[in-house]
Amino acid sequence: MDDTRTVDDAFAPADAAWTRVSPLLARAYRISLAVGTLIGLLVALGLALLPDVPVWLPVSVLVVDAVVTAWASWLIGRRVRSWGYAERADDLLVTSGILVRRLVIVPYGRMQLVDLVAGPVHRWLGITTVQLHTAAATTDARIPGLTPAIAADLRDRLARRGEQRSAGL
Repeated sequence: MDDTRTVDDAFAPADAAWTRVSPLLARAYRISLAVGTLIGLLVALGLALLPDVPVWLPVSVLVVDAVVTAWASWLIGRRVRSWGYAERADDLLVTSGILVRRLVIVPYGRMQLVDLVAGPVHRWLGITTVQLHTAAATTDARIPGLTPAIAADLRDRLARRGEQRSAGL
């Protein structure tokens, strides 16, 4: 059997024109990471100021905080580069993941709702997330890190295609 396809090929169909998300998403994730790191530092400082706490405890918190921050900071860039989406004639493909790869295929006729979501950090950086809702409760089709113009255009296209496909049901 001469099957030259790899596992990666299964997550990136050749007939799809892939669009990647904005690198600003990495900045948003790193800001959230910095807040978490700051909380870890404050916990270590609070422990160090308590009179009966052994020295090894705040030092351990600092070490764990530093290791997690370094690892997560490196991982964020790769994670953001893994996000992508492709619009095909009958469905939308969304891919993500590094360690566990994921490919979600959402038929336009199954879309019930298309949301735009942006928290405070994302709004500050000028990015948003397109969230797709289908009848299946487990569908997590979301595309983070899009500029507002791209997100609004995608939302409108998806809503239009969803209406066209579901009209025939």
